[in-house]
Amino acid sequence: MKILTFSTLFPNAEKPGHGIFVETRLRHLVASGQVESRVVAPVPWFPLHHPRFGNYAQYAKVPRREVRCGVEVLHPRYPVIPKVGMTLAPALLAAAARPVLARMIDQGFDFDLIDAHYFYPDGVAAAMLGKYFNKPVVITARGSDITLIPNYRLPRKMIQWAARRAAGVITVCNALRDEVVALGVDPARVTSLRNGVDLKLFQPVDRAAVRARLGLDKFTLLTVGHLVPVKAQELAVAALAELPDVQLLMAGNGPNRGMLEQLARDKGVSERVTMLGAVPQAQLRDYYGAADALVLPSEREGWANVLLEAMACGTPVIASRVWGTPEVVAAPEAGLLMAERSAKGVADAVRALRASYPERAATRRYAERFSWDDTTAGQLSLFRAILSTGGAAAYA
Repeated sequence: MKILTFSTLFPNAEKPGHGIFVETRLRHLVASGQVESRVVAPVPWFPLHHPRFGNYAQYAKVPRREVRCGVEVLHPRYPVIPKVGMTLAPALLAAAARPVLARMIDQGFDFDLIDAHYFYPDGVAAAMLGKYFNKPVVITARGSDITLIPNYRLPRKMIQWAARRAAGVITVCNALRDEVVALGVDPARVTSLRNGVDLKLFQPVDRAAVRARLGLDKFTLLTVGHLVPVKAQELAVAALAELPDVQLLMAGNGPNRGMLEQLARDKGVSERVTMLGAVPQAQLRDYYGAADALVLPSEREGWANVLLEAMACGTPVIASRVWGTPEVVAAPEAGLLMAERSAKGVADAVRALRASYPERAATRRYAERFSWDDTTAGQLSLFRAILSTGGAAAYA
């Protein structure tokens, strides 16, 4: 079958880690040999690249076309309008993608189905495109697109409209499935397919050698993720004040970096905090393997891939009890859920983990239950069922 993957959450040459979870799921689906895919991953339009314009200027350097993992990826530009942009974003996305899809069909790739990721604005735009091209659409809900954005009246109505038009809805955890159903979507059309983990990329390392190379000589915590408010890395930094023999590695960049560095100074722990910046996935394995625990104190998470990546390297996790996370951290060998989402909660969980630390081999075995095979099989089954009915469910 031929599918069109549509999402603004997709890696590109300038931001290779952006939306890596969407690319990873697609990569495993294509590897089944039963799907051919093209990707349309729009990026915000910006007139020129210059460091003074920061993050947005990077978009100007994103190529219009690239090939990633053997799949053609197109990056049409769409305008982002301040203040009113949130409401207009789906229509602007759809308008930017429409000629690209039309040209793709004219050139011979007449796709059977649109596979969209993230409900707003991407999923809504995909539903508009599905209506225009008379193609069935499947939309995957991934987190704040369902837990946060529906709090806004107009986006909520558009999300509900897109969900009704979709031939199928996928959620990455059962907690998100419940939220989608609460929006009025027929439960029979909502399928929960959790993310998997790349067990070949993420696997145990020679800990002694890696820790020596990295200069790690204390119990080591690791955070992995963008340095943004929702990830709440400040709770891990503040917890160090209660954990004098613990050090913290922080992988990722973002607007909170300065605040986190200042907090470390204020708490007197800056000598035990190392900012790693953005770390490519291929290099993350060493940090996962060298750490004693991954800490994820997020305010919101759909299905956090970093949890399974750490476990696949034999490293247990400490995480907040939000959305899909209890479905990931569901056994002692996986790690612990914090009793409270606070600096004290992080410190208490670290002490509890150290008092009853799991065998790292058992943590790895736990992660091995989450290969991508089941997710791929679930997608193929869903797509076949939709196409066998001619995608009629999309227009019911």
